[in-house]
Amino acid sequence: MNRYSLNQATTKYWPLDDVVAASAKASLDWIGLWREPVQEYGVEKAAGLVADAGLRVSSLCRGGFFTASTAAGRAAAVADNRRALEESAALGTDTLVLVSGGLPEGSRDLAGARAMVRDGLAELAPYAGELGVRLAIEPLHPMFCSDRCVVSSLGGALDIAEQFPASQVGVVVDAYHVWWDADVLRQIARAGSRICSYQVCDWIVPLPSDVLLGRGMMGDGSIDLRSLRTACEAAGYTGPIEVEIFNADLWARPGQEVFDTALAAYREHVA
Repeated sequence: MNRYSLNQATTKYWPLDDVVAASAKASLDWIGLWREPVQEYGVEKAAGLVADAGLRVSSLCRGGFFTASTAAGRAAAVADNRRALEESAALGTDTLVLVSGGLPEGSRDLAGARAMVRDGLAELAPYAGELGVRLAIEPLHPMFCSDRCVVSSLGGALDIAEQFPASQVGVVVDAYHVWWDADVLRQIARAGSRICSYQVCDWIVPLPSDVLLGRGMMGDGSIDLRSLRTACEAAGYTGPIEVEIFNADLWARPGQEVFDTALAAYREHVA
């Protein structure tokens, strides 16, 4: 259980103070943070809150969204990611999770969009190295390719990451997004030291109309989370395991109830 980390997006409307207090009370070591609520709270203040509770930040979500139809838009994305790297360093985490961005509006040029992701990383990777933070490319399920993430497989994420030093650019293994891939175990082994994070939830059906909010509690769906965890360990990853669930029904429940449910489900289906 010393690897367990609750990403605060799982309890979206629960104040950061409460998430941190619950994590400390449960004698956890880690917590995953999300940029927008941390910015609202204050980055330095949040860093102090977490440190005073004896916790460490497993990752900061999220940077990325490099794809834009104009040079000015792409430059703005790079600038925002530089700020995200600085926020990560201030919070004491070595992992900034990246969602790459979908196709620019009106575009069908998938290869061109992926090149934009690579170009954005090329601008940021040296700065990430200076700060001691890795840019962690998170591939998303192909259903998000058009609007959220043109990097749609772990293999595709590694094809980009391997163009940079492993100390600067790595990948996220998010069970929700990669479990379906027949090649996933080979790609996890290939990733090796580039694995920055293993994130868990479950794939439930039917998916809601807003598929972004279709993640389920561990054990409620189809994913063999423990086998993916074992594969990550065999590849050398022994870092924190984040529970990250986007689900409107969960968000409507009391934060402490969701916290307790997630901890019990992790024990049963992941640990």
